[in-house]
Amino acid sequence: MSTAKTFHEQLIEKIGRRNFERLQSIRVGIAGAGGLGSNCAAHLVRAGFRNLKLVDFDVVEAGNLDRQFYFADQVGQYKVEALRRNLLRITPDLDLEIEVQKIEKDSVNTLFSQCAVVAECLDRAEDKSMLVSELLPRKKFVVAVSGLGGYGSSDAIRVHPVRENLVLVGDLQSDIALRPALAPRVAIVAAKQADVILEHVLSQSTT
Repeated sequence: MSTAKTFHEQLIEKIGRRNFERLQSIRVGIAGAGGLGSNCAAHLVRAGFRNLKLVDFDVVEAGNLDRQFYFADQVGQYKVEALRRNLLRITPDLDLEIEVQKIEKDSVNTLFSQCAVVAECLDRAEDKSMLVSELLPRKKFVVAVSGLGGYGSSDAIRVHPVRENLVLVGDLQSDIALRPALAPRVAIVAAKQADVILEHVLSQSTT
């Protein structure tokens, strides 16, 4: 009989049962399932979150595989469906809700109404701004991104608290239209998003 500790037991040893139960109970929205969203979701699941809502309208393309948490045999599948399968391979007891839908101004609040925390993982600056503007008045904790393009200078990628319920992650400068998004910097920003969310949720559990 195997004496190896389960995924849950390992996490409980590291962060304590109270913190683990807190992570398991919080619902996190992932707005966009591309390079940021797919990698951020994977980090959150590995950290102990199990209740995620994944929203994206796009499909996996071959050109996504250099930086997104997908595989060659998933090309052509909806990203949120492929991401759900990949996350369940990490641990099969997740509570994942998916929406194959473009996030619009008139739908964003309904889509994330049950989420205490939302990771902004969209591509276009106007979509990022819209999502933040809509969610902040509703007291959601939002972790948004500004600046992740190119390579090198990774120490310039910082966490920038803006207000009580808004944090920006990035270098605040690089434009992916001029400096394409590549795997290392995308992964760093996605990991920082997940870490900010983890810190925020665990800090709430001690108050």
